[in-house]
Amino acid sequence: MGFVFNFKRHIKKNVRPTEHTSTVMSRIVVLGGGESGVGSAVLAKKKGFDVFLSDSCAIKPEYKEILGRYAIEYEENGHSEDKIFSADEIVKSPGIPDTVPLMQTIKTKGIRVISEIEFAGRYTNAKMICITGSNGKTTTTSLIYHILKSAGLNVGLGGNIGKSFALQVAEENYDYYVLELSSFQLEGVYDFKADIAVLMNITPDHLDRYDHNMQNYVDAKMRIIRNQQVDDAFIYWMDDPVVTKEIEKLKPSATLYPFAETKHGEALGYLENHKMVINVKKHRFDMEQELLALEGTHNLYNSLASGIVAKLLDISDENLRQSLADFKGVPHRLEKVAVVRGVQYINDSKATNVNSCWYALQSMRTKVVLILGGTDKGNDYTEIEDLVKAKVRTLIFMGKDNRKLHAFFDGKADAIEDVSSMQEAVSKAYRLAQKGDTVLLSPCCASFDLFKNYEDRGDQFKECVRRL
Repeated sequence: MGFVFNFKRHIKKNVRPTEHTSTVMSRIVVLGGGESGVGSAVLAKKKGFDVFLSDSCAIKPEYKEILGRYAIEYEENGHSEDKIFSADEIVKSPGIPDTVPLMQTIKTKGIRVISEIEFAGRYTNAKMICITGSNGKTTTTSLIYHILKSAGLNVGLGGNIGKSFALQVAEENYDYYVLELSSFQLEGVYDFKADIAVLMNITPDHLDRYDHNMQNYVDAKMRIIRNQQVDDAFIYWMDDPVVTKEIEKLKPSATLYPFAETKHGEALGYLENHKMVINVKKHRFDMEQELLALEGTHNLYNSLASGIVAKLLDISDENLRQSLADFKGVPHRLEKVAVVRGVQYINDSKATNVNSCWYALQSMRTKVVLILGGTDKGNDYTEIEDLVKAKVRTLIFMGKDNRKLHAFFDGKADAIEDVSSMQEAVSKAYRLAQKGDTVLLSPCCASFDLFKNYEDRGDQFKECVRRL
């Protein structure tokens, strides 16, 4: 295992700070006026481009304020195609699929389309620690950031979490970035390179975006290792059959750092005698599992991956141990809300796919009243069938269209209820749960049928629980 990183002498192969200026490419059009798009527009403006931002929907007031402050031309509630098609390059926000008519026309015109990540990566020499996966990426990203910041490193947090990566590149000067990257963001990556790439797992998700073809989704995830060389690190869960198959096929150039639940094969991070063990750079770090702030098998993987990153960056054992012990977790991910009349209420609104719900149910030690449902993304609920039969007392379906849920789950739980709001869901859960049970919001689905996003869904759940 030959990964050695000397930050002072490191030169990012994908950074070309003098090439991408207005003298080379004069017009940048940004599609999408949210966090990612506005950040990209600001960075483009500061780098001397002629910038235009377009959004098919209304732009939030706080983003309009930023655009106004930087004198960036923009439009909302529709697209002016003549202005868009005059672009030399388009930065597309991750929520816009390539299948919409506008994107199809852009493709026929041969205009280059990239992601915020690709664009911002051109203008920073910071070290990139990039995390993806169908599940666990937000927790792992947050934990790595917590470890590095607690150790005193000059580090930014971005990508699919926190502030726009591009806006931070425009306004800050960090030495390190910890970036959570979704498959949508990775679709638009070409020259960008992760110095340390972390792949937690790959399970079916967002298949509606990928023509219900799992390989298309897998291909997007595997772009995390694009452009990596032997001096770069690739950290991954070696017991994931999809990931290991792709590694055999792609034969990455990066130095590999696999982790597993138990010590076997080439695993460099694992659990042994109730201790988390990491062996990298000829150094062994271990820590009692019971001292880790994050509980459960899935969180062990998050801690292992984060610990390997920390040791590759020479974080001291003392600092790493402290950070792994005092990390507070992330909102909406197995977040304990309250205990009401002997019933624990847990907010897992971030579980927007079936595998996330599997992890949540697998960690439960009591009978469960499970709230699930929303916008289905091509889900296969077979993965949680046995856990539902074994642990779930009552299912509460929360969505505008629950027919697919009923078709699969009817007869597999003692009781099934339909609701159309969070208030109704929590009220029914309160009535149906027995002392010692857990009421778990772990929806398996996106939130857009009834809520603004998964945060809104989780916040409403917490508010309803606190009013009981």
